[in-house]
Amino acid sequence: MGSTTGPHVPENVDDFRVLASTRLREFPHIEVPDAPGIRRAAVLLCVVEQADGRPSIIVIKRAYRGRNAGQWGLPGGRLDDGETVEQAALRELHEELGLTATPADLLGRLDDFPAASGFVIAPFVAALADTSELTPSPAEIHSVHLVDLARLAADDTPRWVHPRAAVRQSALRDDVQEPGTEGHGLLQMRLGSDMTIHAPTGAMLWQFREIVLLGRDPSEARIADFVQPDWTRR
Repeated sequence: MGSTTGPHVPENVDDFRVLASTRLREFPHIEVPDAPGIRRAAVLLCVVEQADGRPSIIVIKRAYRGRNAGQWGLPGGRLDDGETVEQAALRELHEELGLTATPADLLGRLDDFPAASGFVIAPFVAALADTSELTPSPAEIHSVHLVDLARLAADDTPRWVHPRAAVRQSALRDDVQEPGTEGHGLLQMRLGSDMTIHAPTGAMLWQFREIVLLGRDPSEARIADFVQPDWTRR
């Protein structure tokens, strides 16, 4: 990936934990109320340390079979009967990646995302110091990627793709239309040379970036209306 110019980010998981806890405590997240036909899912934006100590977020590529085959995503999935969204996020992390997290590892929650697939996705933020048990399930996970928080916070990571051009988010900051409308187009989170992520996952990564890493005003970082590619509806 090209330039990674951007704001200072936490240098380790402990510093991230303090920053995220503070900012998420002040973030008024939006929950989608129950209604007929709504199905629930939960995901975890899980920050861990790379071998050199840099804090990074876990991004997965789904196995090339079943639901969301080959798509970029976050650890997570649908709720089992009787589960809370918090319980589902922690269970899915263990089932998909072999990692164990407890409720104490959860630092806060971002906005529910009403996906075009019919699921309402609840995103939680966590930080783990120990990833020695990382064992991806081959039935569900094709590959695991640790994305440096500095890459996620970089100025050139988010882009809004228009029919005739791709422009940086900063060029649209003064646009009077809300994110996700036709004027903004389709969000792309460009996290690597072969890693371009759209909503729903891209939207949740973008809100994590805006709220937790950059400390934006919540009113400028809502995601419910973000455009989703047609292939995410499956």
